[in-house]
Amino acid sequence: MQYDHERIGSRMSRVSPRQIPIALTIAGSDSGGGAGIQADLKTFHAFGVFGTSAITAITAQNTVGVFAVHAVPVDVVREQIRVLVDDLRPDALKSGMLATAELVRAIAQAIQEHELESYVLDPVMVASSGDRLLDQDAESAVAEALVPLATVVTPNLHEAGILTRRKVVALEDMRAAARALVDMGARAALVKGGHLEEDEVIDLLWDGSEERLWRHPRIRTRNIHGTGCTLSSAIAAGLAAGRSLAEAVGDAVDFVHRAIAQAPGLGHGHGPVNHLVSAPRAVYAEAES
Repeated sequence: MQYDHERIGSRMSRVSPRQIPIALTIAGSDSGGGAGIQADLKTFHAFGVFGTSAITAITAQNTVGVFAVHAVPVDVVREQIRVLVDDLRPDALKSGMLATAELVRAIAQAIQEHELESYVLDPVMVASSGDRLLDQDAESAVAEALVPLATVVTPNLHEAGILTRRKVVALEDMRAAARALVDMGARAALVKGGHLEEDEVIDLLWDGSEERLWRHPRIRTRNIHGTGCTLSSAIAAGLAAGRSLAEAVGDAVDFVHRAIAQAPGLGHGHGPVNHLVSAPRAVYAEAES
């Protein structure tokens, strides 16, 4: 598949020359490399953004499933964020797998304490394999503590339903859920339609005043591991590079669609997408020595 590099040039970030933008991911480690911290850092790199990370959990997983989870102590997660803010302050950040209610609240406190901006909340609850990645008692903590801090929250249909306590199975449900999430305090909500029972995938963005839709033909494939992580980190990369939210989301949706279409077909289960596809890269000046 050919990519329109002329289009990339027209969509490059309109920021003043500066050092390379920095984006932070707060998420779990995927030993299979397709999701979590690994997918986030690959995506940041694809978009020309320097990636930093605060690891919340170590998982033993591959394309077939999640076989073990070791949560990183909350104090260590807090310290990872603190030292990064002190020396490599992020222009944008995202969170993914947070595992426990205690950790959810600690992340919310850190975002407020350090006055971090351009926050993309990916409310990771269940892996592509079906394995749970968030304690059930932490679901309400995500809604109460993190949603109000988010520049944009990016749930799939199942996650949107849990957060808003409503059934989300069709486009009209997505509209209602997006508006409910903004009413809960998020500046914007991107409800992902990958699980719609249709031949077309629809992603819906509501920012409190305007609705935008992105439509793509459905790609029938099992290679979808890490799509949510990749999408949210691509949005964070766009925001770090100075793009508007609508531009960042549009570029991210396009990137993920092509990453699925060109998936390498690895593993025996839900394989990873291809993080090597082209992306609109940030423009920055080289740092003076």
